Amino acid sequence: MGFYDAAYRRQLAQAQAQARADSAPLVWIHAVSLGETLAARPLLAALRETWPGMRLVLTHGTATGRGAGQALLQAGDVQTWLPYDTPGAVRRFLRAHQLTLGVLMETEIWPNVQREASASGLPMVLANARLSAKSLRQALRFASLLRPAAQSLALALAQTESDAQRLRQAGVNRVEVCGSVKFDLTPSPELLIRGRVWATRSDRPVVLAAVSREGEEAELLQVWTRLAAPPRLLIVPRHPQRFDDVASLVAQRGLSLSRRSTWGEAGPDDAALACDVWLGDSVGEMPAYYACAQVALLGGSFAPLGGQNLIEAAACGCPLIMGPHTFNFAEAAQLSEAAGAARRVQTLAQAVEVALELLVPAKHDAMAEHALQFAQRHRGAAARMAAAMNSIMRVR
Repeated sequence: MGFYDAAYRRQLAQAQAQARADSAPLVWIHAVSLGETLAARPLLAALRETWPGMRLVLTHGTATGRGAGQALLQAGDVQTWLPYDTPGAVRRFLRAHQLTLGVLMETEIWPNVQREASASGLPMVLANARLSAKSLRQALRFASLLRPAAQSLALALAQTESDAQRLRQAGVNRVEVCGSVKFDLTPSPELLIRGRVWATRSDRPVVLAAVSREGEEAELLQVWTRLAAPPRLLIVPRHPQRFDDVASLVAQRGLSLSRRSTWGEAGPDDAALACDVWLGDSVGEMPAYYACAQVALLGGSFAPLGGQNLIEAAACGCPLIMGPHTFNFAEAAQLSEAAGAARRVQTLAQAVEVALELLVPAKHDAMAEHALQFAQRHRGAAARMAAAMNSIMRVR
């Protein structure tokens, strides 16, 4: 693993020495992928405010997570990969560090990590925790493996009361409800401006298929090609490895395509403006895509996949249309709909119909304002989570 090379050992030794000199904690945060890494940003800021001088060991399981995580590092911090979840690898990882606290983001419970951390006396916290009914059923099915890991958590900080109830059923002893730190994420002003420039350049309104999943694009394109005078369609697939596949689907439907990766800093050129579909084949620009669109269709919610994070759309002031499957973010989806920030439909055909209605400026502007108010109203989870972790530190 990468944490055994000489440069890493030097970096780690410096972080440990600085943490000891400052009498500050050395905190391990595991953020497996891009979404968890972005969610860790406001939490980390709150922890640094709570524990001035703290040092960070940041681990990931994907390249996109690691890339985004670089922006979270300060002098003396360490970034590496999560060790394989085997007793020996985890034991060596923990021995190499002098950690004060371990933080796993959202859904990451690893049996050997939990077992070895417990054996070494390291308290582990599951932060921004969520557990769907489907995941709970799976956890109960493999209770002999997962229940001891859940029981060994010092604390789980749940997004909702429903998540908290399911976490307790899964075996977590101490659970507190704090809300979602994703409400504390502030979209980059630079990215919002970039997206608005793209929208201004477009000679047609833009409808965004946001973080779409396999199967959804094909169905959406089938509906799209039946429209007499369609707006411009912007598709941003959830997984980068599917960019080429989605481009092929667009071509098969006889629609012209422009890829974001060909635009450069100036944004869409004349060739892009002549195309029916734009493909968002970049990573880390979701706020720009939301700012470019008049309305977004929530990926993962039109197939039985549980939906994607809908909070980012609200924070960008983008009206959202979601399908029937939002069990991964059930309470946020309900609150968003109740606040007038999102609309729920049953099919992609209905979603397109509602999207066309929301292109009317008065309807769009009202819903966009509701979205911004909804996102602002639920901020503060990161500070609550930092305070809860601080209570564990005082006990120790």
